[in-house]
Amino acid sequence: MKTLFTFFRLLKTAFVLARHDALIPAEYARNVPWFMRFVGWISRLFAVRTKEKGWAQNPGERFARALESLGPAYIKVGQILATRSDMLDPEFTKGLSRLKDQVPAFSRDKAIERLEKEFGKPWQEIFKTFSEPKAAASVAQVHQAELLSGEIVAVKILRPNIHTNMAKDMDVLRMVAALGEFFVPSSRRLGPKLFVETADRAVMLELDLRLEAAAASEIGEAAEDTGLFRVPEIYWQFSSKNVLVLEWIDGTAFSSDTLLTDPAIDRPALAVKVIQSFLTCAFDYGVFHADMHEGNLIVDKDGELVLLDFGILGRLCEAEQRFHAEILYGFLMRDYHRIAEIHFEAGYVPAHHTVEDFASALRAVGEPIFGKTSDQVSMAKVLLQLFEITEIFDMQLQPQLIMLQKTMMQAEGVARRLDPEFDMWEASRPIVEASLRRELGAEGRIADFMKDLRRAQKTLRAMPDAADNVAALAKAWADGEVDLSKPTSNTKPRGLPKGIAWAAVGAVTTLAGVWAIGQF
Repeated sequence: MKTLFTFFRLLKTAFVLARHDALIPAEYARNVPWFMRFVGWISRLFAVRTKEKGWAQNPGERFARALESLGPAYIKVGQILATRSDMLDPEFTKGLSRLKDQVPAFSRDKAIERLEKEFGKPWQEIFKTFSEPKAAASVAQVHQAELLSGEIVAVKILRPNIHTNMAKDMDVLRMVAALGEFFVPSSRRLGPKLFVETADRAVMLELDLRLEAAAASEIGEAAEDTGLFRVPEIYWQFSSKNVLVLEWIDGTAFSSDTLLTDPAIDRPALAVKVIQSFLTCAFDYGVFHADMHEGNLIVDKDGELVLLDFGILGRLCEAEQRFHAEILYGFLMRDYHRIAEIHFEAGYVPAHHTVEDFASALRAVGEPIFGKTSDQVSMAKVLLQLFEITEIFDMQLQPQLIMLQKTMMQAEGVARRLDPEFDMWEASRPIVEASLRRELGAEGRIADFMKDLRRAQKTLRAMPDAADNVAALAKAWADGEVDLSKPTSNTKPRGLPKGIAWAAVGAVTTLAGVWAIGQF
């Protein structure tokens, strides 16, 4: 029954897009194959061209309005697309920009009702004032308030019924992924179902504002260490699952056109900070803001970058941090052979391919764009080339790394809007070089040595018990209690008594310990 409801929601999605002429917009029909033009023509028979129904001349705005009516998961997709004016028609992304921070808000009365239900008392016992909505996004909206102690704060409140609505949206995306894998077998390499599950976990975490507060606190430590950006202070005593209270910071939103014309704002420097803050968090701290669209970024009165909305957090383990820093550094140094080796070492490329062939393919992508500024490079073509390479070399895409790549695309899109001549290579270089000096230099070697030492220490501690187990196994063998001969086709292997089984485990442990010490 659930599957049937999900299918009907999928049909509803297509119908809503058709009603807004957003399934295959008329403006772009000539750019698609004939059969898609035919589908687009049929869909436009259902389009409603009135302002009351969300009609707009800009196809991007029509698409945005359709996504708004479909739900929060769809809005997230639109927010990502809205940052890529270098890949998509700039007019289209301009229309999509309303999704960054102009999603329709719910009323102040509903917000107060939710607030009082959460804290079990009238809002006047917490705040002196509580404003109308200041900004609304896909899963929550923000109000300005004044605490009884006088501090001006931002109060973030989840949308009513957001958990139920988001779960239904994710069910539709799961069905789309499953249908894609069934009807387009080549898409299985990309793992669409696994990616949707990864996205689902991230979104569900976003729906608990206590976890967002913890994420903001964690990213705030990186902000304090690096000085590249700021994070609002969290008021833990007033925060809960559905409500988050944090410092109010006045500034200019990155989604505002004012940012592009204000002479007091150093836009090229700000573009560099956007990229460097992302790379520093990812490669140095293993944690990064994974939703860096323009609605989640502001510049304060001092010209500092401020990150907001930490509902989606990305993480990299130590090995992934090192691998990806080395890959990016390899592109900076044009060392395609080393980039290829790293991919093989990480297991990203199956072993039946050769390093040399993969290095040559990477060179074909890297050389044409090396040293070019953003206005000289078509990222759409670059991404298409990379996609073709992953297919040729049977690379299975990793969901956690897709989040990293998605966020890098978002951050780069923001930087390109601030500075059309933005040089991604030069902005990345100091962060990547510093990361590799730490990882591969003396500091990194010492850290690796200490980890190996701790592993060896654990092995040595296990040695006495392991030696006793080996002795027990040897005695059992000598006494005939253990038959180590291979069973014939007509006989069954003798089972080991429980004590003897543990002795065998101990013997294996000892052999592993000897090997580890030899490696050490």
